Amino acid sequence: VQLQASGGGLVQAGGSLRLSCAASGRTVSNYATAWFRRAPGNEREGVAGISRNGRSTYYADSVRGRFTIYRDNAKNTVYLRMNNLKSEDTAVYYCAAALSSGYLSDVVYGYWGQGTQVTVSS
Repeated sequence: VQLQASGGGLVQAGGSLRLSCAASGRTVSNYATAWFRRAPGNEREGVAGISRNGRSTYYADSVRGRFTIYRDNAKNTVYLRMNNLKSEDTAVYYCAAALSSGYLSDVVYGYWGQGTQVTVSS
């Protein structure tokens, strides 16, 4: 499966963005998918994930209640809705897919899209 992330940009603190991860080559519902991010000087961290059947979602504590991951099977796309953005959310965001449930552990995700930059100004 190939993944194409988009939707990043510059937003003020408290604002919202929606990231998209369009899948091609395979049906995204056959994969567990997740969003990761890497801020300058930091390690990559898992942000949100959704299981293969779409019934389970997982969030990092830092984003729970503000971010929502969801999938549109008809569009073969996974989204990350980000509300109430904070300066600490500034990072490059990546989407990833795994054949097994990977929760938010990046080591099990074998398919990665390119990153999309999210910058939150305070």
